[in-house]
Amino acid sequence: MTQSRSVVRRRTVLKAAAAISAPYFVPAHVLGQNAPSNTLRIGSIGTGRMGRGDMREAVYRGLDSKLNARVVAVADVNIKRAQQAKDTIEDIYEKKLGAGKYESVKAYQDFRELLARDDIDGVTISTPDHQHALCGVAAANAGKDIYIQKPFTYSIVEGQKLVAAVRKNKVVLQTGSQQRSDQRFRRVCELVRNEYIGKLQSVEVVIPTDRGRADPAPMPVPENLNYDLWMGPTSVEPYCEARVHSHHHYNRPGWLQIEKYCRGMITGWGAHMYDIAQWGLGTDFDSGPISITAKGEFPDRGLFDVHVGYSAEAEYANGVKMISHNGDAGVKFIGDKAWVWVTRGKWDASDKDILRTQFKDSDIHLSVSRNHMMNFLECMRTRKDPIAPAEVGHRSNSVCVIHHIAMKLGRKLQWDPKTEQFVNDAEANKMLDFDHREPYTV
Repeated sequence: MTQSRSVVRRRTVLKAAAAISAPYFVPAHVLGQNAPSNTLRIGSIGTGRMGRGDMREAVYRGLDSKLNARVVAVADVNIKRAQQAKDTIEDIYEKKLGAGKYESVKAYQDFRELLARDDIDGVTISTPDHQHALCGVAAANAGKDIYIQKPFTYSIVEGQKLVAAVRKNKVVLQTGSQQRSDQRFRRVCELVRNEYIGKLQSVEVVIPTDRGRADPAPMPVPENLNYDLWMGPTSVEPYCEARVHSHHHYNRPGWLQIEKYCRGMITGWGAHMYDIAQWGLGTDFDSGPISITAKGEFPDRGLFDVHVGYSAEAEYANGVKMISHNGDAGVKFIGDKAWVWVTRGKWDASDKDILRTQFKDSDIHLSVSRNHMMNFLECMRTRKDPIAPAEVGHRSNSVCVIHHIAMKLGRKLQWDPKTEQFVNDAEANKMLDFDHREPYTV
């Protein structure tokens, strides 16, 4: 396997040390795949509700002797959460590897300190949406491979910048669109791409609905929270727990329903479901719809201001219609002969025999991944693109973002997937990015 750049750097240092004190040097082939010099070293940025899951997945998958990765650092603006993450990781390693057989984990409050370490090969980024580009571009420029939670970025311009940084610095990036590593989603997209349902006519995308409200009354900032860093590129707002996250539990945080930090379910679940729609359409790497009309409901919910209900219709250059609305999450592809539907843990078809299709060698075969984090760690070693690379993460998110912009403007928009601009619409194009607060610019 090809090794990551920092692994190679560490081996160079070890070889230099061996030249000075040869009797004490143990070659890597003697120690095997688990030699310290061959270990991928991971840092986890963001250790909250989703971050803990990504961190633990990296810990457990990294114990595979073929992947041989260790989480050695964590960063969270809430230093208590960072310290809890450190304890969690060390407890796992204590049980799996034994006392004294693992490296102590370093906890940081500022992700930039973690990225400044030369000995870290890759990072997981599981921060609020408005921080994705800030952390992602900095990680790419620091030469770190990246596993980044979806949605790829908050804005389309940020997404373009992150894709460019990934390619310029030749780092691996896996978007956390884990449905691509699920056999049902892949097989449904292969059925569609190979026209086993006939010529595709339309796609129906369904996502859940946000609920509830929150009180915006200001509160004192907890001592363990770097609130300025949490706000990052957004404007300064009074602190309240519902704006950020509960400091007592790892439940669903309030920022997911505040438009300044997240666009709501259109990106929260849309990033998953539109990703599958694009995969089935074959437009996931460099294209998207050419027109879109959307309506969103924005009732008064106190601090929470993202859309609740929504409906939309988009059209692709090949004439395929995409219909979207709220409900039980899933994607339905409708052809002129049959339909197929898929969601997490379930799939269905108008003709059940379609689900038992035996694909031919001449058919389109999509990339296979059995586990999303494992795929990322494998690609850190092979230097190949993972199943959800930067371009795919960006284009899937772009579909979500232009849906949101159409909701906010309440009129039909024409979109050029090649230039990634709205056609003759300066007002809509201004919404492709937002003003980033210094010094948190991308």
